[in-house]
Amino acid sequence: MVKEIHYICTACQHQGEYTQGVSVCPKCGHDWLDLIYNLATVATAWQAGLRDRESNMWRYWEVLPLQNPENIVSMGEGWTPLLRADNLGPMLGNRNIFFKDEKQGPTASFKDRQASLAISMAREADVKEMVVASTGNVAISYSAYCARAGIKLWAFLDGHVPSEKMREVTLYSTEVIKVASNYDRTKEVAAQFARYQNIFLDKGLKGIAAREGMKTLGLEIAEQLGRRRRTQWEAPDWYIQAVSGGLGPIGVWQGFKELYDLGLIKRLPKLGIIQTEGCAPMVNSFNKGLEVAEIIQNPTSVINVLATGNPGAAYPYLRNLVLKHGGAFVKVDDQSSFKAMRMMAQLEGLSMEPAAAVACAGVIKMMQEQIISPNETVVVNVSGHTFPIEKQILENEIISSHVRVQSIESHEVEGLQHKTLSVSDEGLMSVLQRLDERVKTIAIVEDEPDARVLLRRILQHQRKYNIYEAGDGATGIALIRDIKPDLVLLDLMMPGIDGFTILDIMKTDSTLHEIPVIVITAKDLSRDEYHRLSGKVETLLQKGSFLEEELYESIKEVLN
Repeated sequence: MVKEIHYICTACQHQGEYTQGVSVCPKCGHDWLDLIYNLATVATAWQAGLRDRESNMWRYWEVLPLQNPENIVSMGEGWTPLLRADNLGPMLGNRNIFFKDEKQGPTASFKDRQASLAISMAREADVKEMVVASTGNVAISYSAYCARAGIKLWAFLDGHVPSEKMREVTLYSTEVIKVASNYDRTKEVAAQFARYQNIFLDKGLKGIAAREGMKTLGLEIAEQLGRRRRTQWEAPDWYIQAVSGGLGPIGVWQGFKELYDLGLIKRLPKLGIIQTEGCAPMVNSFNKGLEVAEIIQNPTSVINVLATGNPGAAYPYLRNLVLKHGGAFVKVDDQSSFKAMRMMAQLEGLSMEPAAAVACAGVIKMMQEQIISPNETVVVNVSGHTFPIEKQILENEIISSHVRVQSIESHEVEGLQHKTLSVSDEGLMSVLQRLDERVKTIAIVEDEPDARVLLRRILQHQRKYNIYEAGDGATGIALIRDIKPDLVLLDLMMPGIDGFTILDIMKTDSTLHEIPVIVITAKDLSRDEYHRLSGKVETLLQKGSFLEEELYESIKEVLN
């Protein structure tokens, strides 16, 4: 049975029947075509037994542009785990943060979805040789799938791709051409080569296969969330991804849109588009209100896979989605990203590539700035695994983080000198490592049970403290009065009596006012709130911005 598939031109809205030979609009020549499926047929097929199908991306066969299943080139891609942030979530004050663990794909990145469909379509079109431009992961994934399909691949890699990744690409007998320039120039060279040699060129974002393959991520997320919530399908409030060219969220959103059109989900998620400060053309342009992205000629981020200075058509497309359906464009620096990378490994047991850590750093920032609400469901794309090639970058980050920690205390926050309020982005274990023998008893006043468990775990890892806990402000102040602890770890945002009130009570009580207090909060404080804390707390730690090994250091410094 032949699928009914039509295309629509995103420029002139012309529609027609889709076949593999159609790649541009015959009416206006535009090269971005979206596909339209017979959704009534899809709904009938899925209702008949979707859950009984194999757990891979091809379970959604009816909405993928392939006619003959014998042409599928698969290595089990898709249906990757959707993992709750059991530790980071409570620290940020949100128990509904999930990670879509795409590093568990066949070649350890979410590009396997794109490659599986693209190479399957190439096989169906009897393509024997093809060209692709890449910053690394696409080339690795396409190489594996082309090898499986018996298709010769030419991979054009930009000059910043580490040699280790290039060697991995050549392992599959791919012809590798290193272009001594950036990724944008590499794409131009690859296109020129394909035209000259008359070889099929993979168009990336503008190719139908790339977007259609990525949309299976959205379909999976909705199905997996639905199973968790005991419904059939459910969309998150936010889908978060670090982007370079922008293909991922465009494709994922397309999957959610088809589910919405089918009536299977009730809302469309907001998109969180995260970029590195060293290469953030989308974020910068959005903040300036520009409809077309300003090109960054010389990206400075060391995270090469995200260093695309010209996002082209992706930016206006994503800008449109954010303006129409909600979302945010956010940038984070490389150092915050590497810090998030280590944090995810230490708190959640998830090792990931720096590009994925950029997305995690973005979520932390969005929670702290209250862009994401505590009750909203968030799904973050962990796009790929940590490779050995990141060793040098990680070593540099560890060295630079020590330098930064030493200098952080001399800065000003909202006009307040560190002498009146020490605001630290250190973590729990670093604070504890400076702890002296005077501290025997610690009181934790925190309304999130999971956060209390995590803090207790961190403390007990270092020493056998006498640890007392309170789950609300009233119980907390009673506990402090009763045991008079050597140290209080205090959350600010609690129902009833909040942390600010507890501090006021302690500082006006002669028996309590000298007990040191470390505030641990997910709240992004205003200037007035900083003033309220001034002179009452020793250190302020942002939930999600410190690591386990840093808390110990901060506490000891406070007591010294």
